[in-house]
Amino acid sequence: MNGKVLVVDDEQSMCELIDTDLRLRGMESSWCTSANDALRTVQEQEFDVVLTDVRMPGTDGLQLCRQITDNRPDIPVVVMTAFGSLETAVAAIRAGAYDFVTKPIEMDLLALTIERACKHSRLQQQVQVLSEAVQRTGRFGEMLGDSQVMHGLYDQLARIADSEASVLITGESGTGKELVARSIHQKSRRIEKPFVAVNCAALSETLLESELFGHSKGAFTDARTERKGLFLEAEGGTLLLDEMGEMPMAMQVKLLRALEENRVRPVGSDKEIPFDVRILTATNRDLESAVEENRFREDLYYRINVIQVELPPLRSRGMDVLLLSQHYVEQFAERAKKEIVGISEQAAEKLLSYSWPGNIRELRNIMERAVALTRFDKIAVEDLPEKIRNYQSSQVFIGGADPTELVSMEEVERRYILHVLDTVDQNKTLAARVLGLDRKTLYRKLKQYGVDND
Repeated sequence: MNGKVLVVDDEQSMCELIDTDLRLRGMESSWCTSANDALRTVQEQEFDVVLTDVRMPGTDGLQLCRQITDNRPDIPVVVMTAFGSLETAVAAIRAGAYDFVTKPIEMDLLALTIERACKHSRLQQQVQVLSEAVQRTGRFGEMLGDSQVMHGLYDQLARIADSEASVLITGESGTGKELVARSIHQKSRRIEKPFVAVNCAALSETLLESELFGHSKGAFTDARTERKGLFLEAEGGTLLLDEMGEMPMAMQVKLLRALEENRVRPVGSDKEIPFDVRILTATNRDLESAVEENRFREDLYYRINVIQVELPPLRSRGMDVLLLSQHYVEQFAERAKKEIVGISEQAAEKLLSYSWPGNIRELRNIMERAVALTRFDKIAVEDLPEKIRNYQSSQVFIGGADPTELVSMEEVERRYILHVLDTVDQNKTLAARVLGLDRKTLYRKLKQYGVDND
Protein backbone atom coordinates (compact mmCIF):
# COMPACT_ATOMS: atom_id res chain seq x y z
CA MET A 1 0.00 0.00 0.00
CA ASN A 2 1.45 3.40 -0.95
CA GLY A 3 0.28 6.93 -1.55
CA LYS A 4 0.45 10.37 -0.01
CA VAL A 5 -2.40 11.44 2.31
CA LEU A 6 -3.23 14.78 3.94
CA VAL A 7 -5.23 14.34 7.18
CA VAL A 8 -7.33 17.33 8.33
CA ASP A 9 -8.96 17.40 11.81
CA ASP A 10 -9.20 20.13 14.44
CA GLU A 11 -8.21 17.55 17.09
CA GLN A 12 -4.43 17.12 16.92
CA SER A 13 -4.59 13.78 18.76
CA MET A 14 -6.87 12.37 16.03
CA CYS A 15 -4.49 13.61 13.31
CA GLU A 16 -1.52 11.99 15.05
CA LEU A 17 -3.39 8.70 15.58
CA ILE A 18 -4.38 8.40 11.91
CA ASP A 19 -0.97 9.63 10.73
CA THR A 20 0.82 6.94 12.77
CA ASP A 21 -1.46 4.15 11.56
CA LEU A 22 -1.15 5.14 7.90
CA ARG A 23 2.64 5.31 8.13
CA LEU A 24 2.73 1.82 9.65
CA ARG A 25 0.76 0.65 6.59
CA GLY A 26 3.35 2.09 4.22
CA MET A 27 1.60 5.37 3.40
CA GLU A 28 3.19 8.81 3.37
CA SER A 29 1.10 11.08 5.59
CA SER A 30 0.89 14.75 6.67
CA TRP A 31 -1.71 16.53 8.81
CA CYS A 32 -3.29 19.93 9.47
CA THR A 33 -5.66 21.10 12.20
CA SER A 34 -7.60 23.64 10.08
CA ALA A 35 -9.15 23.84 6.62
CA ASN A 36 -7.22 27.02 5.76
CA ASP A 37 -3.89 25.33 6.53
CA ALA A 38 -5.01 22.35 4.45
CA LEU A 39 -5.79 24.53 1.43
CA ARG A 40 -2.35 26.15 1.58
CA THR A 41 -0.69 22.73 1.93
CA VAL A 42 -2.59 21.31 -1.07
CA GLN A 43 -1.43 24.27 -3.18
CA GLU A 44 2.21 23.75 -2.17
CA GLN A 45 2.45 19.93 -2.25
CA GLU A 46 1.06 16.99 -4.20
CA PHE A 47 -1.27 14.51 -2.49
CA ASP A 48 -3.11 11.42 -3.65
CA VAL A 49 -5.94 11.80 -1.10
CA VAL A 50 -7.25 14.35 1.39
CA LEU A 51 -8.96 12.92 4.49
CA THR A 52 -10.95 15.56 6.36
CA ASP A 53 -13.28 15.82 9.35
CA VAL A 54 -16.66 17.52 8.81
CA ARG A 55 -17.09 19.45 12.05
CA MET A 56 -14.29 22.01 12.40
CA PRO A 57 -14.22 25.66 13.52
CA GLY A 58 -14.35 28.22 10.72
CA THR A 59 -14.25 26.54 7.34
CA ASP A 60 -15.75 23.07 7.84
CA GLY A 61 -14.92 19.84 6.05
CA LEU A 62 -17.68 20.12 3.43
CA GLN A 63 -16.54 23.62 2.44
CA LEU A 64 -12.96 22.36 2.24
CA CYS A 65 -14.15 19.49 0.06
CA ARG A 66 -15.89 21.91 -2.35
CA GLN A 67 -12.82 24.14 -2.62
CA ILE A 68 -10.47 21.23 -3.29
CA THR A 69 -12.89 19.75 -5.84
CA ASP A 70 -13.15 23.11 -7.62
CA ASN A 71 -9.41 23.82 -7.67
CA ARG A 72 -7.84 20.34 -7.60
CA PRO A 73 -10.40 17.90 -9.06
CA ASP A 74 -7.61 15.34 -9.45
CA ILE A 75 -7.39 14.88 -5.65
CA PRO A 76 -10.17 12.70 -4.17
CA VAL A 77 -11.50 13.80 -0.77
CA VAL A 78 -12.64 11.33 1.89
CA VAL A 79 -14.84 12.86 4.60
CA MET A 80 -14.90 11.74 8.26
CA THR A 81 -17.95 12.42 10.37
CA ALA A 82 -19.27 11.40 13.77
CA PHE A 83 -22.74 12.04 12.44
CA GLY A 84 -23.25 9.03 10.17
CA SER A 85 -26.68 10.06 8.98
CA LEU A 86 -27.89 9.78 5.41
CA GLU A 87 -28.15 13.58 5.21
CA THR A 88 -24.46 14.03 6.07
CA ALA A 89 -23.42 11.39 3.54
CA VAL A 90 -25.51 13.02 0.80
CA ALA A 91 -24.09 16.45 1.67
CA ALA A 92 -20.54 15.09 1.45
CA ILE A 93 -21.14 13.51 -1.95
CA ARG A 94 -22.80 16.68 -3.23
CA ALA A 95 -19.74 18.62 -2.06
CA GLY A 96 -17.65 16.41 -4.35
CA ALA A 97 -16.37 13.88 -1.80
CA TYR A 98 -15.08 10.60 -3.19
CA ASP A 99 -16.29 8.66 -0.11
CA PHE A 100 -17.01 9.07 3.59
CA VAL A 101 -16.29 7.16 6.81
CA THR A 102 -17.90 7.47 10.21
CA LYS A 103 -16.39 8.06 13.64
CA PRO A 104 -15.25 6.29 15.73
CA ILE A 105 -12.81 5.38 12.98
CA GLU A 106 -12.27 1.71 12.15
CA MET A 107 -8.68 1.85 10.92
CA ASP A 108 -8.79 -1.21 8.65
CA LEU A 109 -11.88 0.15 6.89
CA LEU A 110 -10.32 3.60 6.64
CA ALA A 111 -7.16 2.10 5.10
CA LEU A 112 -9.21 0.26 2.47
CA THR A 113 -11.13 3.45 1.62
CA ILE A 114 -7.91 5.44 1.25
CA GLU A 115 -6.35 2.70 -0.86
CA ARG A 116 -9.34 2.82 -3.24
CA ALA A 117 -9.14 6.60 -3.35
CA CYS A 118 -5.40 6.46 -4.17
CA LYS A 119 -6.10 4.06 -7.00
CA HIS A 120 -8.87 6.34 -8.24
CA SER A 121 -6.50 9.32 -8.09
CA ARG A 122 -3.79 7.56 -10.08
CA LEU A 123 -6.26 6.41 -12.74
CA GLN A 124 -7.73 9.90 -12.99
CA GLN A 125 -4.29 11.43 -13.45
CA GLN A 126 -3.42 8.85 -16.09
CA VAL A 127 -6.65 9.45 -18.02
CA GLN A 128 -6.14 13.23 -17.92
CA VAL A 129 -2.71 13.02 -19.55
CA LEU A 130 -3.61 10.36 -22.11
CA SER A 131 -4.53 12.77 -24.88
CA GLU A 132 -1.21 14.61 -24.52
CA ALA A 133 0.62 11.29 -24.22
CA VAL A 134 -0.82 10.08 -27.53
CA GLN A 135 0.83 13.07 -29.23
CA ARG A 136 4.23 12.75 -27.58
CA THR A 137 4.50 9.01 -26.99
CA GLY A 138 7.02 6.67 -28.52
CA ARG A 139 6.23 5.64 -32.10
CA PHE A 140 7.74 3.62 -34.88
CA GLY A 141 6.12 4.35 -38.22
CA GLU A 142 2.37 3.94 -37.69
CA MET A 143 2.83 1.98 -34.44
CA LEU A 144 1.82 3.50 -31.11
CA GLY A 145 2.87 2.48 -27.60
CA ASP A 146 5.02 3.66 -24.71
CA SER A 147 5.50 0.50 -22.65
CA GLN A 148 8.93 -0.96 -22.02
CA VAL A 149 8.20 -3.98 -24.20
CA MET A 150 7.23 -1.69 -27.11
CA HIS A 151 10.37 0.42 -26.80
CA GLY A 152 12.36 -2.82 -27.02
CA LEU A 153 10.41 -3.68 -30.17
CA TYR A 154 11.05 -0.23 -31.67
CA ASP A 155 14.77 -0.67 -31.05
CA GLN A 156 14.77 -4.05 -32.82
CA LEU A 157 12.77 -2.71 -35.77
CA ALA A 158 15.04 0.33 -36.14
CA ARG A 159 18.05 -1.98 -36.44
CA ILE A 160 16.48 -4.23 -39.09
CA ALA A 161 14.40 -1.76 -41.11
CA ASP A 162 17.16 -0.80 -43.51
CA SER A 163 18.42 -4.36 -43.86
CA GLU A 164 17.56 -6.56 -46.83
CA ALA A 165 17.12 -9.66 -44.63
CA SER A 166 13.82 -11.55 -44.68
CA VAL A 167 11.73 -10.97 -41.55
CA LEU A 168 9.21 -13.33 -39.98
CA ILE A 169 6.68 -11.40 -37.87
CA THR A 170 4.93 -13.58 -35.30
CA GLY A 171 2.32 -12.92 -32.65
CA GLU A 172 -1.24 -13.59 -31.65
CA SER A 173 -4.09 -12.65 -33.93
CA GLY A 174 -4.88 -8.95 -33.71
CA THR A 175 -1.46 -7.76 -32.46
CA GLY A 176 -0.81 -5.64 -35.56
CA LYS A 177 1.53 -7.71 -37.70
CA GLU A 178 0.66 -5.92 -40.95
CA LEU A 179 1.12 -2.56 -39.22
CA VAL A 180 4.62 -3.66 -38.15
CA ALA A 181 5.40 -4.71 -41.73
CA ARG A 182 4.24 -1.32 -43.04
CA SER A 183 6.33 0.45 -40.42
CA ILE A 184 9.43 -1.54 -41.43
CA HIS A 185 8.81 -0.54 -45.06
CA GLN A 186 8.33 3.12 -44.13
CA LYS A 187 11.69 3.19 -42.32
CA SER A 188 13.58 1.36 -45.05
CA ARG A 189 15.41 2.62 -48.12
CA ARG A 190 12.56 1.13 -50.18
CA ILE A 191 10.01 3.63 -48.86
CA GLU A 192 9.51 5.29 -52.28
CA LYS A 193 8.59 1.94 -53.82
CA PRO A 194 5.38 -0.08 -53.34
CA PHE A 195 4.32 -1.93 -50.21
CA VAL A 196 2.13 -4.90 -51.21
CA ALA A 197 0.38 -7.32 -48.82
CA VAL A 198 -1.41 -10.58 -49.59
CA ASN A 199 -3.36 -12.88 -47.25
CA CYS A 200 -2.17 -16.40 -48.06
CA ALA A 201 -5.14 -17.95 -46.21
CA ALA A 202 -7.74 -16.12 -48.30
CA LEU A 203 -6.90 -17.77 -51.64
CA SER A 204 -6.83 -21.31 -52.98
CA GLU A 205 -3.49 -22.75 -54.09
CA THR A 206 -4.19 -22.05 -57.79
CA LEU A 207 -5.37 -18.49 -57.20
CA LEU A 208 -2.51 -17.79 -54.79
CA GLU A 209 0.07 -18.88 -57.38
CA SER A 210 -1.51 -16.63 -59.99
CA GLU A 211 -1.78 -13.77 -57.49
CA LEU A 212 1.88 -13.99 -56.51
CA PHE A 213 3.56 -14.92 -59.78
CA GLY A 214 1.07 -13.61 -62.36
CA HIS A 215 -0.21 -15.49 -65.41
CA SER A 216 0.05 -15.39 -69.17
CA LYS A 217 -2.91 -14.91 -71.50
CA GLY A 218 -4.86 -18.15 -71.88
CA ALA A 219 -3.15 -19.85 -68.93
CA PHE A 220 -6.60 -20.87 -67.67
CA THR A 221 -10.23 -20.30 -68.59
CA ASP A 222 -10.62 -16.75 -67.28
CA ALA A 223 -7.09 -15.60 -68.18
CA ARG A 224 -8.13 -13.31 -71.01
CA THR A 225 -5.13 -11.01 -70.60
CA GLU A 226 -1.62 -11.26 -69.26
CA ARG A 227 -1.29 -10.21 -65.62
CA LYS A 228 1.68 -9.28 -63.49
CA GLY A 229 1.81 -10.96 -60.10
CA LEU A 230 2.38 -9.24 -56.75
CA PHE A 231 6.12 -10.02 -56.81
CA LEU A 232 6.45 -7.82 -59.88
CA GLU A 233 3.93 -5.21 -58.69
CA ALA A 234 6.08 -4.77 -55.56
CA GLU A 235 9.25 -4.34 -57.65
CA GLY A 236 11.83 -2.37 -55.71
CA GLY A 237 9.62 -2.36 -52.63
CA THR A 238 8.32 -4.73 -49.96
CA LEU A 239 6.02 -7.76 -50.22
CA LEU A 240 4.22 -9.02 -47.11
CA LEU A 241 3.01 -12.62 -47.16
CA ASP A 242 0.46 -12.63 -44.35
CA GLU A 243 -0.98 -15.80 -42.74
CA MET A 244 2.10 -17.65 -43.96
CA GLY A 245 1.30 -20.69 -41.84
CA GLU A 246 -1.80 -21.38 -43.97
CA MET A 247 0.08 -21.72 -47.28
CA PRO A 248 -0.45 -25.14 -48.95
CA MET A 249 2.61 -27.43 -49.06
CA ALA A 250 2.72 -27.53 -52.88
CA MET A 251 2.74 -23.73 -52.98
CA GLN A 252 5.51 -23.64 -50.39
CA VAL A 253 7.79 -25.50 -52.85
CA LYS A 254 7.13 -22.97 -55.62
CA LEU A 255 7.62 -20.03 -53.27
CA LEU A 256 10.92 -21.41 -51.98
CA ARG A 257 12.24 -21.74 -55.52
CA ALA A 258 11.23 -18.15 -56.34
CA LEU A 259 12.90 -16.80 -53.19
CA GLU A 260 16.13 -18.71 -53.78
CA GLU A 261 16.47 -17.67 -57.43
CA ASN A 262 14.88 -14.19 -57.17
CA ARG A 263 12.81 -15.07 -60.23
CA VAL A 264 9.14 -15.86 -60.82
CA ARG A 265 7.53 -17.89 -63.58
CA PRO A 266 3.97 -16.71 -64.36
CA VAL A 267 1.33 -19.43 -64.58
CA GLY A 268 1.18 -20.75 -68.15
CA SER A 269 4.52 -19.23 -69.15
CA ASP A 270 7.93 -20.78 -69.73
CA LYS A 271 9.68 -17.48 -69.12
CA GLU A 272 11.22 -16.54 -65.76
CA ILE A 273 11.24 -12.90 -64.72
CA PRO A 274 13.72 -11.51 -62.16
CA PHE A 275 12.45 -9.39 -59.27
CA ASP A 276 13.93 -7.12 -56.58
CA VAL A 277 11.64 -7.29 -53.55
CA ARG A 278 12.18 -7.49 -49.80
CA ILE A 279 10.12 -10.33 -48.35
CA LEU A 280 8.32 -9.99 -45.03
CA THR A 281 6.13 -12.81 -43.73
CA ALA A 282 3.65 -12.92 -40.84
CA THR A 283 1.81 -15.64 -38.97
CA ASN A 284 -0.01 -16.35 -35.74
CA ARG A 285 0.83 -20.05 -36.11
CA ASP A 286 3.63 -21.94 -34.36
CA LEU A 287 5.78 -22.65 -37.43
CA GLU A 288 8.46 -24.54 -35.48
CA SER A 289 5.87 -27.06 -34.37
CA ALA A 290 4.42 -27.13 -37.90
CA VAL A 291 7.88 -28.03 -39.24
CA GLU A 292 8.25 -30.86 -36.71
CA GLU A 293 4.80 -32.15 -37.65
CA ASN A 294 5.62 -31.96 -41.41
CA ARG A 295 2.97 -29.31 -42.06
CA PHE A 296 5.50 -26.66 -43.10
CA ARG A 297 8.72 -27.05 -45.09
CA GLU A 298 11.82 -26.72 -42.95
CA ASP A 299 13.91 -25.20 -45.80
CA LEU A 300 11.27 -22.53 -46.42
CA TYR A 301 11.01 -21.81 -42.69
CA TYR A 302 14.73 -21.04 -42.45
CA ARG A 303 14.56 -19.02 -45.68
CA ILE A 304 11.87 -16.66 -44.40
CA ASN A 305 13.04 -16.62 -40.77
CA VAL A 306 16.38 -14.84 -41.11
CA ILE A 307 15.15 -12.37 -38.47
CA GLN A 308 12.13 -13.06 -36.27
CA VAL A 309 10.08 -10.25 -34.72
CA GLU A 310 7.71 -11.44 -32.00
CA LEU A 311 4.89 -9.02 -31.19
CA PRO A 312 3.71 -8.80 -27.57
CA PRO A 313 0.04 -9.43 -26.78
CA LEU A 314 -1.90 -6.38 -25.62
CA ARG A 315 -2.34 -7.83 -22.10
CA SER A 316 1.44 -7.56 -21.57
CA ARG A 317 1.68 -3.89 -22.62
CA GLY A 318 0.39 -2.28 -19.41
CA MET A 319 -0.78 1.30 -19.79
CA ASP A 320 -0.61 1.07 -23.59
CA VAL A 321 -4.18 -0.21 -23.31
CA LEU A 322 -5.34 3.25 -22.20
CA LEU A 323 -3.02 5.02 -24.61
CA LEU A 324 -4.46 3.12 -27.57
CA SER A 325 -8.00 3.51 -26.20
CA GLN A 326 -7.60 7.29 -26.08
CA HIS A 327 -6.18 7.27 -29.61
CA TYR A 328 -9.19 5.36 -30.94
CA VAL A 329 -11.68 7.46 -28.96
CA GLU A 330 -10.30 10.64 -30.52
CA GLN A 331 -10.25 9.05 -33.97
CA PHE A 332 -13.82 7.75 -33.88
CA ALA A 333 -15.20 10.82 -32.05
CA GLU A 334 -13.85 13.07 -34.81
CA ARG A 335 -15.34 10.80 -37.46
CA ALA A 336 -18.73 10.74 -35.67
CA LYS A 337 -18.64 14.52 -34.93
CA LYS A 338 -19.14 13.85 -31.21
CA GLU A 339 -17.63 15.85 -28.34
CA ILE A 340 -15.88 13.05 -26.43
CA VAL A 341 -12.73 13.96 -24.53
CA GLY A 342 -11.61 10.59 -23.20
CA ILE A 343 -12.36 7.70 -20.86
CA SER A 344 -13.81 7.77 -17.35
CA GLU A 345 -11.69 6.50 -14.46
CA GLN A 346 -14.03 3.55 -13.85
CA ALA A 347 -14.02 2.54 -17.53
CA ALA A 348 -10.22 2.82 -17.60
CA GLU A 349 -9.99 0.43 -14.67
CA LYS A 350 -12.17 -2.10 -16.49
CA LEU A 351 -10.07 -1.80 -19.66
CA LEU A 352 -6.86 -2.37 -17.72
CA SER A 353 -8.14 -5.47 -15.94
CA TYR A 354 -9.44 -7.21 -19.11
CA SER A 355 -7.23 -9.87 -20.78
CA TRP A 356 -7.77 -8.79 -24.44
CA PRO A 357 -7.77 -12.16 -26.24
CA GLY A 358 -8.42 -10.31 -29.53
CA ASN A 359 -5.62 -7.83 -28.82
CA ILE A 360 -5.51 -4.44 -30.61
CA ARG A 361 -8.14 -5.42 -33.17
CA GLU A 362 -10.59 -6.18 -30.34
CA LEU A 363 -9.74 -2.93 -28.53
CA ARG A 364 -10.31 -0.89 -31.68
CA ASN A 365 -13.73 -2.45 -32.26
CA ILE A 366 -14.76 -1.91 -28.65
CA MET A 367 -13.73 1.76 -28.71
CA GLU A 368 -15.65 2.30 -31.96
CA ARG A 369 -18.72 0.74 -30.31
CA ALA A 370 -18.28 2.81 -27.14
CA VAL A 371 -18.03 6.10 -29.07
CA ALA A 372 -21.20 5.22 -30.98
CA LEU A 373 -23.13 4.36 -27.79
CA THR A 374 -21.96 6.90 -25.22
CA ARG A 375 -24.21 9.75 -24.09
CA PHE A 376 -21.46 11.51 -22.15
CA ASP A 377 -18.25 13.38 -22.87
CA LYS A 378 -16.24 10.45 -21.52
CA ILE A 379 -16.53 6.74 -22.24
CA ALA A 380 -18.35 5.22 -19.24
CA VAL A 381 -18.44 1.66 -17.92
CA GLU A 382 -21.95 1.21 -19.32
CA ASP A 383 -20.59 1.90 -22.82
CA LEU A 384 -18.35 -1.17 -22.63
CA PRO A 385 -19.50 -4.70 -23.57
CA GLU A 386 -20.78 -6.94 -20.79
CA LYS A 387 -17.79 -9.28 -21.11
CA ILE A 388 -15.50 -6.41 -20.09
CA ARG A 389 -17.80 -4.96 -17.42
CA ASN A 390 -18.07 -8.36 -15.71
CA TYR A 391 -14.61 -9.72 -16.48
CA GLN A 392 -12.80 -11.61 -13.74
CA SER A 393 -9.21 -12.71 -14.21
CA SER A 394 -8.72 -16.47 -14.33
CA GLN A 395 -6.48 -17.93 -11.64
CA VAL A 396 -4.65 -21.23 -11.34
CA PHE A 397 -6.41 -22.42 -8.17
CA ILE A 398 -4.45 -25.10 -6.31
CA GLY A 399 -6.52 -25.44 -3.14
CA GLY A 400 -7.43 -23.56 -0.03
CA ALA A 401 -6.81 -23.95 3.69
CA ASP A 402 -8.96 -27.06 3.89
CA PRO A 403 -6.63 -30.12 3.58
CA THR A 404 -9.27 -31.88 1.48
CA GLU A 405 -8.89 -29.15 -1.18
CA LEU A 406 -5.14 -29.59 -1.60
CA VAL A 407 -3.89 -31.21 -4.80
CA SER A 408 -0.77 -33.14 -5.78
CA MET A 409 2.32 -31.54 -7.33
CA GLU A 410 1.53 -33.40 -10.55
CA GLU A 411 -1.92 -31.81 -10.67
CA VAL A 412 -0.45 -28.36 -9.95
CA GLU A 413 1.95 -28.86 -12.88
CA ARG A 414 -0.84 -30.00 -15.18
CA ARG A 415 -3.04 -27.01 -14.37
CA TYR A 416 -0.20 -24.55 -14.79
CA ILE A 417 0.97 -25.98 -18.13
CA LEU A 418 -2.58 -25.82 -19.51
CA HIS A 419 -2.96 -22.27 -18.14
CA VAL A 420 0.26 -21.16 -19.90
CA LEU A 421 -0.93 -22.76 -23.15
CA ASP A 422 -4.23 -20.87 -22.95
CA THR A 423 -2.40 -17.63 -22.16
CA VAL A 424 -0.10 -17.89 -25.23
CA ASP A 425 -2.97 -18.89 -27.53
CA GLN A 426 -1.83 -22.54 -27.81
CA ASN A 427 1.60 -21.60 -29.20
CA LYS A 428 3.57 -24.64 -28.01
CA THR A 429 6.98 -23.19 -28.90
CA LEU A 430 6.31 -20.09 -26.81
CA ALA A 431 4.70 -22.14 -24.03
CA ALA A 432 7.79 -24.38 -23.83
CA ARG A 433 9.98 -21.28 -23.60
CA VAL A 434 7.87 -19.81 -20.77
CA LEU A 435 7.82 -23.14 -18.92
CA GLY A 436 11.54 -23.75 -19.34
CA LEU A 437 10.93 -27.04 -21.19
CA ASP A 438 12.06 -28.33 -24.54
CA ARG A 439 9.20 -28.92 -26.99
CA LYS A 440 9.53 -32.71 -26.91
CA THR A 441 9.08 -32.73 -23.13
CA LEU A 442 6.07 -30.44 -23.43
CA TYR A 443 4.53 -32.66 -26.13
CA ARG A 444 5.07 -35.75 -23.94
CA LYS A 445 3.33 -34.10 -20.99
CA LEU A 446 0.42 -32.93 -23.15
CA LYS A 447 0.01 -36.48 -24.43
CA GLN A 448 -0.17 -37.67 -20.82
CA TYR A 449 -2.89 -35.08 -20.18
CA GLY A 450 -4.85 -36.26 -23.23
CA VAL A 451 -4.34 -32.96 -25.06
CA ASP A 452 -4.28 -33.11 -28.88
CA ASN A 453 -0.87 -32.03 -30.20
CA ASP A 454 -2.05 -31.39 -33.76
